[in-house]
Amino acid sequence: MATTKKLFNIDSNLAEELENVAKIMKKTQKEIIENALDFYFDYTDTMVADDTVQKIHEGKMKTYSKEEAHRELGV
Repeated sequence: MATTKKLFNIDSNLAEELENVAKIMKKTQKEIIENALDFYFDYTDTMVADDTVQKIHEGKMKTYSKEEAHRELGV
């Protein structure tokens, strides 16, 4: 997987906790941050999916059958 360098500032308490957790878990801080972000993005994906389902049930969002989508897209 390709990597991208990011530079950001975090609260000193979070930085200290990150350092402590990394030592305890015998992982790099980079690994802890990547795992935390991966977990967070999975969580937010679930929130977006739940919101979409709710909008469909409330009639605020329309769904299309495969045939309708193909027809609309000219596929």
